[in-house]
Amino acid sequence: MPIWPLILVALLAPFTAFGADDAYLAALVARSRELRLAERPEWRKLVHYEPDLIGSGLHGLLDNRGFYNSPEGKTRPQAELEATLASFFSDVEETPERQNPQCAFIARRAWLDEELRFDRGRLPLRACPRFREWHAALNAQRLTLVFASAYLNNPSSMYGHTLLRIDARDQDERTRLLAYAVNSAATTDETNGLTFAIQGLIGGYPGTFSILPYYLKVREYSDMENRDLWEYELELAPPELERVLLHLWELLPAYYQYYFFDENCSYHLLGLLQVARPELELTAPFRWWALPVDTVRAITAEPGLVARTVYRPANATIIGARLNNLSEEERSIAKNLSLGRAPSGEALRGRPAPRAAAVLETSYDYVNYRRATGKPDVADPARLARELLVTRSQMDVPSQAPVIDPGTRPDQGHRTSRAGLGIGKRDGRAFQELELRPTYHDVIDADAGYVRGAQIQFFDTAIRHYNDGATRLERFLPADILSLAPRDDFFQPRSWRVAGGWHRSFLKDGSEPLVASLERTTTSSTATASAPGGVWARSSTRRPAGACMPTPAASTTFSAKASSRARSACSNASPSAATARCA
Repeated sequence: MPIWPLILVALLAPFTAFGADDAYLAALVARSRELRLAERPEWRKLVHYEPDLIGSGLHGLLDNRGFYNSPEGKTRPQAELEATLASFFSDVEETPERQNPQCAFIARRAWLDEELRFDRGRLPLRACPRFREWHAALNAQRLTLVFASAYLNNPSSMYGHTLLRIDARDQDERTRLLAYAVNSAATTDETNGLTFAIQGLIGGYPGTFSILPYYLKVREYSDMENRDLWEYELELAPPELERVLLHLWELLPAYYQYYFFDENCSYHLLGLLQVARPELELTAPFRWWALPVDTVRAITAEPGLVARTVYRPANATIIGARLNNLSEEERSIAKNLSLGRAPSGEALRGRPAPRAAAVLETSYDYVNYRRATGKPDVADPARLARELLVTRSQMDVPSQAPVIDPGTRPDQGHRTSRAGLGIGKRDGRAFQELELRPTYHDVIDADAGYVRGAQIQFFDTAIRHYNDGATRLERFLPADILSLAPRDDFFQPRSWRVAGGWHRSFLKDGSEPLVASLERTTTSSTATASAPGGVWARSSTRRPAGACMPTPAASTTFSAKASSRARSACSNASPSAATARCA
């Protein structure tokens, strides 16, 4: 017998249990090397290996030590595969606190068994009762990717969020809320939005996977945060679905270092999904950043991966559609009924049953909306909601629920990165300008697929080159976030803006210094701070309603953007939306 298998067994001895079949382990390792299993996409996806940004090496994206069986497993796929094979010989018995490695890495076991065809007499397979109980409770039939639209009031959700829904065999559209959802998110109790944003940018939180009832996420997103949901039902064959579930079990105890822009919740959900098929390379396009809507776009771009799409409007969206179908008088009645200011019978007397039903349904939805968002303006909202529901049940007319046009799907909106070229003159000096915006959307972009009135831009940069040889930075805005929210007698959100960075300021003496600025704007006030050279000064500005701030008269820039679209956006902008781009 050659001596090298004995040396190999000696090296793997720390990872094997006493009494393991050393000769069979050596044979399995030799066979895995012959088949080059560690280089196969199945293995690299199961251990979440990604290429290093510099060099030809690899690194694993999971960060907890327990996810790797080898001390070198995070960077050496072959070492991790061999240590995993060795761990399968462990005689550890399963307890509520501990699993046998065969059960803890059950997806790896299934794939290695398929490739190496384990001899059950020399390597018996464990029963894994905890996994089997969990698997049976899910009763999974299909998977659905869910995208929740952007929510600017939470820094972790300003780009939207994705999660995975596990649809059971005994569920239909009426009981879909009872499904389980797979969520991936940063784990923290931090309530300060600025602190969370900073820590999220530098990887200050662990990201984890969890499973929870889907209705809890719908309540959070649709009822409390007014976020529309898009559900993308995936077309996976039973073996593909099973691979995802096996791997999910492996990921539940694991964690990764959460980064807001790249290694975030949506990115790691792609890492989970791509184990379904070896040919899927869902994470490959996202080396630098991974926006949730772009990850959805990557899913829909795969031929045959999405079976159908379902739109689930938020409560506020439904109420808004109901209000559009009411007259001004009916809106007033609905508002009074929802606040308990008038008895429903008296307020609706003499109205046709369909119109009365529409008013009651609107009032009922609005009571529940305010109840979900914690508004304390009704003493007993549950009792009031029941009274409205009882009155509505006495009317023998069908539901007056409006038909809501879902519009453009998020994955069908414009791309999130933008580059622009411009030419112009400044005081007679010709120049060319390059503009780069890595992410994501501004208010003069097409709204289709995005939240109307929401602007999120990061690292907006403009570099200008003059024909006389001068090249300089014209603008660098690390963050520019704007929320323009319409107000009416039912909804009174606040419009606001936060923006900061550096831009050229045109002073009376003819100089054009690079100025640092910080702006915080709300519906009631505007405060800005700026000064040349980064020295902060404070001033207060107020802009006339509907006015747009032009670019300096001496500078004319011709951009590749459609000028008519820019003029339209400028003419419709609110005071807090006016920027130098409305020229």
